[in-house]
Amino acid sequence: MNLSKRDFLQTLGAASVAGLALGRWAEADAATAAQGLYDIPRFGNVSFLHMTDCHAQLRPIHFREPSVNLGVADMKGRLPHLVGEHLLKVAKVRPGTAEAHALTYLDFEQAARRYGKVGGFAHMATLVKRMKASRPGALLLDGGDTWQGSATALWTKGQDMVEACKLLGVDVMTGHWEFTLGMERVKEIIEKDFKGQVSFVAQNVKTNDFGDPVFDPYVIREINGVPCAIVGQAFPYTPIANPRYFVADWSFGIQDDNMQKVVDEARAKGAKVVVVLSHNGMDVDLKMASRVTGIDAILGGHTHDGMPVASIVANAGGKTLVTNAGSNGKFLGVLDFDVKDGKVADFRYKLLPVFANMLPADAAMDALITRIRAPYEGKLAERLATTEGTLYRRGNFNGTGDQLLLDALMDVQGAQIAFSPGFRWGTTLLAGQPITREWLMDMTATTYSYATVSELSGEMIKTILEDVADNLFNPDPYYQQGGDMVRVGGLQYTCDPTADMGRRITDMRLGGKPIEASRTYKVAGWAPVAEEARSAGNRPVWEVVEEWLKARGGKVAARQPNVPRLVGPVLPNPGYAPVKV
Repeated sequence: MNLSKRDFLQTLGAASVAGLALGRWAEADAATAAQGLYDIPRFGNVSFLHMTDCHAQLRPIHFREPSVNLGVADMKGRLPHLVGEHLLKVAKVRPGTAEAHALTYLDFEQAARRYGKVGGFAHMATLVKRMKASRPGALLLDGGDTWQGSATALWTKGQDMVEACKLLGVDVMTGHWEFTLGMERVKEIIEKDFKGQVSFVAQNVKTNDFGDPVFDPYVIREINGVPCAIVGQAFPYTPIANPRYFVADWSFGIQDDNMQKVVDEARAKGAKVVVVLSHNGMDVDLKMASRVTGIDAILGGHTHDGMPVASIVANAGGKTLVTNAGSNGKFLGVLDFDVKDGKVADFRYKLLPVFANMLPADAAMDALITRIRAPYEGKLAERLATTEGTLYRRGNFNGTGDQLLLDALMDVQGAQIAFSPGFRWGTTLLAGQPITREWLMDMTATTYSYATVSELSGEMIKTILEDVADNLFNPDPYYQQGGDMVRVGGLQYTCDPTADMGRRITDMRLGGKPIEASRTYKVAGWAPVAEEARSAGNRPVWEVVEEWLKARGGKVAARQPNVPRLVGPVLPNPGYAPVKV
């Protein structure tokens, strides 16, 4: 059969939608899209490269951005609470392009098959080298959540990521999930593996006994003759959001008063540029930028917001730029300053998506990753089932990936209700792809991922939901902890994000019947922060889910996520665009 060019292109497009492997055709399409994407002209004389929240993803992956990222109070309708077309409009990015795919959930499945996977340290290494070559003296800053999020990171106690980051050329980093490896392991890595190469900074981590700094609060590095201070801000709520026993001797907190002292001290020591490498979460960074003076930029993380433009925040001392570089190794932020007469005169900022089809793999990094993974490849690649739809996590209330975990927890453990933490890490699978042990570990790998079953009263269930909702929707960013709403299986409820604490959750129902405050319900969950869970004989959650997957007969549907009914003035909201599976 002879095909015209038009017929051939239509056939090619249909094959892409159907999920067929396009081989070199997909690569050629990606290569065409790459023209000009990474050709960023040099600007000024001081440059910072920024990555954050890679969550131990050494290989390229798919990652679907959220269709729901609600902002309340002053945060409604502003970055980072914009999704889909609203975000593209602010970024001045055309829909349907490679950049649009990286930044949004729009046409995700089709775009993912067209542009391929994102991230991967071998491809990131190529981009870092390219940017450093065009920007002599540029520093690579890592915002943390680097040593956690994969099976190999868990099994090697973060050593895989330590080696990869050293080879990547990370200069300075701060942390969050790193601390869940325990105080001794964190100090071991910093004092031995990182010594003389990577600086770990955190001005807001101190000893409980005498209040001494645990880490250097900042470092001063010279870039093309300009002294630059990089101040560290670790995740302030680590002992609350994660088990306290991992950091029993350390205190955290936002500590913006101390941040002001540290910034002033760095300036007094000659720093002409001051940037904060933060793991606060973007809303917290925006507030801190309005309160602390003397900071030129806050390079943020934790909330996984891929921000294509920098937010400019005015304060008593002038202005501060606030950025966030997404997650899972998808992006590299490039911040260029033009420093004249001892101060920043101008800047340029660009968030570069890391497309594996558009950037060749760095040979040295690829070899390191292959060696690191070699002992585990068979175990990682074991097929547990095949998904019939897209499995993703991100979104304020639930995702199809977490819905799978919830269904497994309830079915295997005979629970009426299930909770899954509102973590924002975890990778995405496309319809027809195998559910491997590696993907399951990408969704669950922590040092405390115990599956639990508890008898909870209706009153306690409401209290739990109210507490988590306040962490997410408190109108004061300093009272937010940055994750998403706990995912809920079995239970239906109504949520008003704009209501006062204790009044956001209403009309809780199980099987259509109202939840009774005094009645007890069997509730499954995982990742408890209580220390006693370690010795209670609880199975790792991945074992529970693996058992469920293997019993499905080979294929698993991506079920419509169970989400609450939203009410109140939060809608319409440019951060809300629900999509069906």
